[in-house]
Amino acid sequence: MTGKAVRDVELWAPVLEWETRRDGTVLVWRKDLLRPYPAKLNERLVHWASVAPDRPWMAERVEGGEWRKVTYGEALDRIRRIGQSLLDFGLSLESPLAILSDNSIEHALMALAAQHVGIPSAALSPAYCTLSTSFEKLKDVARQITPGLVFADDGLAFAEAVDAAFGPDIPFVSVRNPVPHRRNTVRFESLLEAGAGPSVDAAFDAVGPDTIAKFLFTSGTTGSPKAVIQTQRMLCSNQEMVADCYSYLRKEPPVIVDWAPWNHTASGNKVFNLVIYNGGTFYIDKGKPTPAMIGETLANLKEVSPTWYFNVPAGYEMLVRAMRGDEALRRSFFRDLKMLMYAGAGMAQHTWDALSALAESTLGHRVPLGTGLGSTETSPFAIFCTDPQQSPGNVGVPAQGVTMKLVPIDDKYELRLKGPNVTPGYWRNPKLTAEAFDEEGFYRIGDAVKFATPGDPRKGFYFDGRTAENFKLNTGTWVAVGVVRAQLVNQFGGLIRDVVITGENRAELGALAVPFMPALRELVPPDADLNDDAVLAHPSVRAELAARLADHQQKASGSATRVMRLLLMTEPPRFEKGEITDKGSLNQRQVLAHRSGLVEALYSDTPEVIHASKELAA
Repeated sequence: MTGKAVRDVELWAPVLEWETRRDGTVLVWRKDLLRPYPAKLNERLVHWASVAPDRPWMAERVEGGEWRKVTYGEALDRIRRIGQSLLDFGLSLESPLAILSDNSIEHALMALAAQHVGIPSAALSPAYCTLSTSFEKLKDVARQITPGLVFADDGLAFAEAVDAAFGPDIPFVSVRNPVPHRRNTVRFESLLEAGAGPSVDAAFDAVGPDTIAKFLFTSGTTGSPKAVIQTQRMLCSNQEMVADCYSYLRKEPPVIVDWAPWNHTASGNKVFNLVIYNGGTFYIDKGKPTPAMIGETLANLKEVSPTWYFNVPAGYEMLVRAMRGDEALRRSFFRDLKMLMYAGAGMAQHTWDALSALAESTLGHRVPLGTGLGSTETSPFAIFCTDPQQSPGNVGVPAQGVTMKLVPIDDKYELRLKGPNVTPGYWRNPKLTAEAFDEEGFYRIGDAVKFATPGDPRKGFYFDGRTAENFKLNTGTWVAVGVVRAQLVNQFGGLIRDVVITGENRAELGALAVPFMPALRELVPPDADLNDDAVLAHPSVRAELAARLADHQQKASGSATRVMRLLLMTEPPRFEKGEITDKGSLNQRQVLAHRSGLVEALYSDTPEVIHASKELAA
């Protein structure tokens, strides 16, 4: 789209160098070098507690709607006290801290206290407990990292899971609802009663770049949690890369309103740490990008104006719909905003255009909007795009200190990465660690990319699918699943949230689609009192989906990009089965593995299957 100027924001000015080897492999890196960075992240916390002790570090809504705030000075004092208590419990590298909690101030204090005294922590998804009764994934985590203490905001809510996975004798700290009559039940407030002694300072002094700060669990395509080592070098170098990219943060401490879970690298590393690194304020958003919980997010954004903002495409879709009818929300959201970032899935063109148009109507100019590419194993920031674009998808160029290795595969490149932000491997898993790196020490991220402009890395790259997800039709034609998914979601104009592409060893492509119910309900008469199943079966809904499918088919370039049939998923993707992440990203392989019956139905022409010609003719 054409539009007015983009807001003048101080961002990076990367200078790239590259070489092409005889075998076609391309190396791309930054000529401008990465600046020095701290040996440990909490050096930045100590710095801000010294120079701006009364500045709010973190805020969280309390009952009644007020914000409970903790300043940098208060945070450091509590972190040192909790650190002393964790040392007194005997926690260590071999016996770390496990955190079972949604985002909260106490969660943050526990994680940073452990980090302060050299004890790794592992923030685990609460869904391991709340969406499962067997707790198998939690038990797997316990076997891998052998925690010595567990923290949860709500003791009773997690008691059964903690005892089943970690044992009834493990110390269990909770903020509220402590478990009665349980051995080793500890009130969070009691951790603050300890005075920080010399052992805290000694432990802090002993923390260095190679100290393990935390473990983050990622399932990848296998569905089995893997403990990814996160060192202080990784976290600190990554924040210096981030500060180079969003250069304005060095002069303007960020104001963040964020919902994404801290057990995921996007928020747990990048967003959480960029606040500390740059002396900003983190407002914990208890909302989520779902119809039931987006209201909390909207209320927060109407009250607090962020200077940097992240969301997944589905979240932006809901935000756009709300801002169109709420001028106060729109003005608050864009007032101080310098950068918009999306990740987790491909953004649809209509969402991209709507954000730009809303910014222009509010400010008179657009706000920089971009995405990047990284993983838990890269801390995650590795590649990012800040150059103005007319459409979504460009993941940009490497960060300072990162080298991209592009290995040619057919008409695309397999991406591999090296840099100080890359993990040394997986905890207590040398086999998996060895498999993750190539002969030159580059991490195999598992993504394919292609040049935005052939042969010129300065123009960035486009994501070209997960190599583990791509498959062949029975004609032998390769299908780039990630590309087809993004195109299909975009072409359905917000009616579906995501899709799983099917067709391996078959004659044609199909799709299992996750419907976006608020948009679909707008297609039925407003006075119709229909449940979700009735909405999905309504002739007007099916006709519109069929029309979108027909349009997609006409625009497709061939059998490897043309979806011929579609089936709506009436049962939401299941987290406990590894079908979806906390951020709402679908795992293609896991959905196909657990929903083979749906795939068979898709190709057996049951009445629920949508075909363009059949529905349009009806």
